[in-house]
Amino acid sequence: MRTMKGFSALFLATCCTALVTQARAADLPASIGKGEGDLSVVAWEGYADDAWVKPFEQQTGCKVHRKYVGSSDEMVALTRMGGGKGFDVVSASGDAALRMIFGKNVQPVNISLIPAYADIMPELQEPSFNTVKGVHYGVSYEWGPNVLMWNTKAIKDAPTSWSVIYDKAHAGVITVPDNPIQIADAALYLSHTKPELGISDPYELTQPQMDAVVALLKEQRPLVKKYWALASDEVDLFKSGDAQVGAAWPYQANTLRAAGVPVQDTIPSEGATGWADTWMISTHAAHPNCAYMWINHVMTPKVQAQQALSFGETPANTKACAEMDATQPGSCKQYHADASAAYFSTIKFWKTPVKQCGNGQNNCLDYSAWQRAWQQVKQ
Repeated sequence: MRTMKGFSALFLATCCTALVTQARAADLPASIGKGEGDLSVVAWEGYADDAWVKPFEQQTGCKVHRKYVGSSDEMVALTRMGGGKGFDVVSASGDAALRMIFGKNVQPVNISLIPAYADIMPELQEPSFNTVKGVHYGVSYEWGPNVLMWNTKAIKDAPTSWSVIYDKAHAGVITVPDNPIQIADAALYLSHTKPELGISDPYELTQPQMDAVVALLKEQRPLVKKYWALASDEVDLFKSGDAQVGAAWPYQANTLRAAGVPVQDTIPSEGATGWADTWMISTHAAHPNCAYMWINHVMTPKVQAQQALSFGETPANTKACAEMDATQPGSCKQYHADASAAYFSTIKFWKTPVKQCGNGQNNCLDYSAWQRAWQQVKQ
């Protein structure tokens, strides 16, 4: 959301110790009580599908009220509206989770009340984007790469590089997400094509590196047909033929193929950014028991498999593989649900940009600077 203000790294640093102390002292629920009858969900489009929402409502008596969002900025803004009292659970990506944690919008979670936690892949049991100094603020859900997608009838030769979305030959038929974190995709591309910039982490950019990224994105701007917000926006663009190539999620590719639109997707030679989402509970959740029931429901192997196959992503629960293959043979391997830690490490997962660089320096740009840069690109 373009009106949301970013937070500063200084704020993160000064709040960290106080929040951790507060979290460890907090009285986490020792058990899950009776459901309150309602559950307000803020989520990515497709994350609260009737296929698993209806059984949940029948089993628990918790009526689900959904609000879908198209960007992490919109997600953060929604969870802060009304003092953060308007939602119970949120499916936050890595570029939003820390903002919610340090903004005190979400509460620590008692993972002992989540039986499926023990089955989560090790890399996602306590990742830095949802766990602060041993305190869990959510449960990792699903993950996947941001892919390059194209219409195979319009583009005969399968592209193997992100360069295609910066190519004037495709002017007017390119689409990319309307999201400041899209800067990381351009930074990843430049880390390979202009190594002299010294970009080692696409989320840790100094001002000169950001200037180079903004310059590339400004060159791309007149080539873009439309910046998409919701996944359904990009689906409509490809269905109408207004877009023929762009950055996407596997969800759009699967949806388009199911509708008979000739598209293909790939992870280009430069690699890809990606997301790892977390279910988090509002600090002011009016229905905390339903919230815990929801997390337990969506973390079961069956729902994890349903979500993975519906969206085209990878489940965090390692036991979901058998369910996936039972429904769609070969899908476990197709979506890398059985992949090694080495594959996981090749994806540059979204994280919140802060001033502290990974090399110990403090000259990187925080998320508020990324928001300003994105607006410069779109002017």
